[in-house]
Amino acid sequence: MIITDILVWIALGLVMGYIARAILPGEQKIGLIPTILVGAAGAFIGAYVGRMFGIEVSNFNLMSILAAIAGSIIVLIIWCFIAKKLGK
Repeated sequence: MIITDILVWIALGLVMGYIARAILPGEQKIGLIPTILVGAAGAFIGAYVGRMFGIEVSNFNLMSILAAIAGSIIVLIIWCFIAKKLGK
């Protein structure tokens, strides 16, 4: 990945964290910073997995958005599971 791809995925991740929280049923008790981290991490994971399968996921196209949402949902599920185990 080049620097511009990284910056695009971070920007996309800022929004994707909120979308993942809206899609995932139930209440996620996390704040602004964790939401941003979930979205950014999900965007990176979505891009990585998409590229592994040969899907073009660069810049702002439909596949990029879908990959970022899917990755963010996965990261949010993991985040909630860990928080529940830690009793938070």
